[in-house]
Amino acid sequence: MTSEQTTPFLSVVVPAYNEEHRLGPTLARIMEYLAAQDYRSEVLVVDNASEDRTGEVAREAGVQVIEEPRRGKGAAVRTGMLAARGDYILFSDADLSTPIEELDKLMGELRGGSDVAIASRALPESRLLVRQPWYRELVGRLGNLLVRLVAVHGIADTQCGFKLFPREIARRVFAAQRLTGAAFDVEVLFIVQRAGMKIAEVPVTWVDSPDTRFSRVRDSLDALKDLVRIRINWLLRRYRV
Repeated sequence: MTSEQTTPFLSVVVPAYNEEHRLGPTLARIMEYLAAQDYRSEVLVVDNASEDRTGEVAREAGVQVIEEPRRGKGAAVRTGMLAARGDYILFSDADLSTPIEELDKLMGELRGGSDVAIASRALPESRLLVRQPWYRELVGRLGNLLVRLVAVHGIADTQCGFKLFPREIARRVFAAQRLTGAAFDVEVLFIVQRAGMKIAEVPVTWVDSPDTRFSRVRDSLDALKDLVRIRINWLLRRYRV
């Protein structure tokens, strides 16, 4: 069998930290969806230094598990995206707030000529079946305004955890990524834009997960510091794509 025949068409990367309760149903939904498609696929769970049975749950589901000892979602996603073998690589949050079926919309944008496709909760056409609490929405809007001013222009929602890349672009962009925390999404899209690539922002159906890992004070402060780091890295020419 040739390498072309064994290479998956799609890889799904799921970063997971202490997700033993949500991960099983999430993987079941992803694998059910993939089983109905007419292409080869793989699912990779990146266990981000979990302190529970996250890794065991993923192995019991029959998917590949990668251990990432450095704490931070950015570190986990980078590890998974660089390890994935698919022609296209999706990373999805472990809560599956964006249903896996929305992948079809993102894939359509890449086939239409975009370089990267990202899910968005902020577009008028998006369907928020369960919204975030008002204070999280407010923090998100203020944060995204700052992001648009400082780093990523023209994108209404940089933080939705459902993004699709062709493999070659993923390898280039995530090899250049440096941040390990939650602001890695901004850094990745910053790199994509500075490389002159086209980002398609896609309205999706979305359901808020009440079991969030988001801390309003800690994560907001970390994000502000990371925006400064992104600009410094750019000025020092550290992003080579």
